[in-house]
Amino acid sequence: MKILLAEDTKDLNHAVTVLLKHEGFEVDSAYDGQQAMDMITNNGYDAVIMDIMMPKVDGITVLSNMRQRHNMTPVMLLTAKSDIDDRVAGLDAGADDYLTKPFAMKELLARTRALVRRGSSDAPRDKITYAGLVLNGEDLSLSAENTVRLSLKEYELMREFMRNPGRQLASDYLLWKIWNNEQDADEDTVWLYVSYLKNKLRAVVTAVNIKGGKGDSFTLSDE
Repeated sequence: MKILLAEDTKDLNHAVTVLLKHEGFEVDSAYDGQQAMDMITNNGYDAVIMDIMMPKVDGITVLSNMRQRHNMTPVMLLTAKSDIDDRVAGLDAGADDYLTKPFAMKELLARTRALVRRGSSDAPRDKITYAGLVLNGEDLSLSAENTVRLSLKEYELMREFMRNPGRQLASDYLLWKIWNNEQDADEDTVWLYVSYLKNKLRAVVTAVNIKGGKGDSFTLSDE
């Protein structure tokens, strides 16, 4: 498995690189956003671990560029800020996970393993239809009258809904199923992603909607 680590702090970059290589990963290192963007363009990676605050080009811009080019490689963002706005900006840009500095190396390693599994275990991904709505796992798109792109986490959550239309899915079940009880994930995380999907359902123009509020169970319905 090949990983790109984009982190401008050289000591941290070196420490994480040594850790990942010791665990059997092949690692390329980038020290600024432009270098990361060039390496992503010219190489294939199983996952990208990237700091948000980098010289030349910031991590959000690099991530947005990836998604605009339909590069759906799983991305974990590193940030020194715990502010919710940073998390929202990263998730809006298409991040699959985030980790706030300072972090424990064991947690970084566990999240990296999960990131790589998510990127590989679903390929080839299936196509699911419900009430004229189409979820395509090959390009992580959601289509009805219009088409939108989903992040990997959004795709996994939408797939769970579309495999269980009309069924009430509790927040704690979704937290276990989609986030595998990750340390930073909670009911607010589930609600945030459900809100993203609600917006994208409106964008594709469909009668399908996700019913339920924050802290409740959620149900996919075409009524």
